[in-house]
Amino acid sequence: MTVTTQTVIPDQPGVPLGKAVRVWCRITALSFGGPAGQIAVMHRILVEEKRWVGENRFLHALNYCMLLPGPEAMQLATYVGWLLHGVRGGLIAGCLFVLPGFVSILALSMLYASFQDLAWVQALFFGVKAAVLAVVIEALVRIGKRALKTAPMVLIAAAAFVAIFVFHLPFPLIVGSAALIGVVGGLLDPNRFLVIKAREVSGDDVVVGRHHTGSSRPPWRPALSTAATWLGIWLAPVLGIVLLVGPDHVFSQLAIFFSKLAVVTFGGAYAVLAYMAQEAVQTHGWLEPGEMLDGLGMAETTPGPLIQVVQFVGYLGGYREAGSLGPVASGIVASIIVTWVTFAPCFLWIFLGAPFIERLRNVALLTAALSAVTAAVVGVILNLSVWFALHVAFEDLREVRGAGGQLLVPNLASVDPAAVVIAACALVAMLRYKLGMITVLAVSAAAGMAYSLTGPIGS
Repeated sequence: MTVTTQTVIPDQPGVPLGKAVRVWCRITALSFGGPAGQIAVMHRILVEEKRWVGENRFLHALNYCMLLPGPEAMQLATYVGWLLHGVRGGLIAGCLFVLPGFVSILALSMLYASFQDLAWVQALFFGVKAAVLAVVIEALVRIGKRALKTAPMVLIAAAAFVAIFVFHLPFPLIVGSAALIGVVGGLLDPNRFLVIKAREVSGDDVVVGRHHTGSSRPPWRPALSTAATWLGIWLAPVLGIVLLVGPDHVFSQLAIFFSKLAVVTFGGAYAVLAYMAQEAVQTHGWLEPGEMLDGLGMAETTPGPLIQVVQFVGYLGGYREAGSLGPVASGIVASIIVTWVTFAPCFLWIFLGAPFIERLRNVALLTAALSAVTAAVVGVILNLSVWFALHVAFEDLREVRGAGGQLLVPNLASVDPAAVVIAACALVAMLRYKLGMITVLAVSAAAGMAYSLTGPIGS
C-alpha cells in the first residue's frame, strides 16, 4: 500500500524570500513558551494563515524533528525554511529562530552575573509566563485534534503521557516504542494506524513553491558532501579552541561538553536538564544548584528554544573562570561557543536527513510509524503542559513515589491566584475569542506588572 502525495503546487509561484524572512522574524518574535507554544505559532502562521505548507506536510516534518536530538521547534523551522527555499531558507529560518533568545539571555546573563538581582525581570515576565501556559495548552488542543483521529492513536498518546510523567522513561524509548507499534499496526490494521490517508493528501500535503521536484532518486552523493561540510562547521571550531587554549581551559571544557550534549538532548530541555545540571554544578562547578533554575526561568520567558538555557550556563562558566580576558568578555565568548556547538548540529540533522525523509513520504508503513510517533508526541506535550501548569500555578511542589513511579503533587495552599487568573483569561482569549498572540502576551505582561505593584512576586 502506498500513499499518493503531491510535493508542490506547480501552478502557484514560490514564496518570495524577502516575504519569508519577514514572516520568520514575526514567528521568532512570538516564539515564547517552549516547543509546544513555538510549534503552535508556526502552525498557525505557516499552515492556517499563509497556507505555505499543508497540514500533513507540517506534521510529517514535525514527526522527523521529534526523533532528533536538539530543539525540535528550531529544527522544524529549519526544515520548513529548507522546503521553501533550500539550504539558504533553512539557514535563515533556523538562525532567526535562535537570534532573539541568544541576545535576550546574553543580556540577562550579564545582569545576573553582575548584580545577582532578577526581581524586575520576574515582575516583567510574571504575566507572560502565565500567558505562555495558555499557548502550550492551545498547542496541545490543536495538535491533538489533528493527530488523535483513531482510538489506537489516543491510547498511544495516553501511554506516552503516563510513561514520561509518572515513570520518567527516556524520551527516545517512548518514541521508538511508538514507531514500532505504528509499523505493526500499519501491517495489521492500516485503516486505524494510517492516519494520513490518500484521500486527505491531495489538497492538504503541499508546499507553495518550486524548490522540490519530487525526484525519487536517493541523494547519496549530496548527503556525503552535506555531512562532511556540516561536521566541519560544527567540530572544526571545537578542535581549534582546544589547540589554541588547551584542553583544560574553560572554553575547551564548554565546547567539548556541550558538543556531547548536542547528540543526546532527546526530548528537549526538560529531559536533559537534570543531567546538564549535575555535570555543570557538581563536576565542573560552573554555577550553583539554584542558579540552574534561574537560567531555566530566563529561557522560559524569553523568545527562542528552551535549550538556550545552555548559554546561561556557558556565560557563568566563562565569567567565573575568566583568566586574562576579564569576566564579561570571557562570559560573552563562552556564550558564543556554547550556542555554536548546541545549534550547528541541528542544521546537520536537517540538511542531511530531510531529503531522505521527503523521498520516503509515500511509504505507507513509514507514514503509519510517524503517525504513531505524532500521537506519542501529543502525550509528551501533555506532560510538558501539566509540568508547566504546576510550576506556574503553585509555589510549593513535592514528589510522591510509589509503584515504581513518582508524581509531582502541589501544595494546594501555595496556589498563586494571580497566575491562574491570568493564564485562564489568556486561554479564553485565544481559544474562544481568537485574539492574536501579541495582544494576549502584551495584556498578560501588563497584568503581571500591575500585580507586582501590590507586593513582591512570589511573596
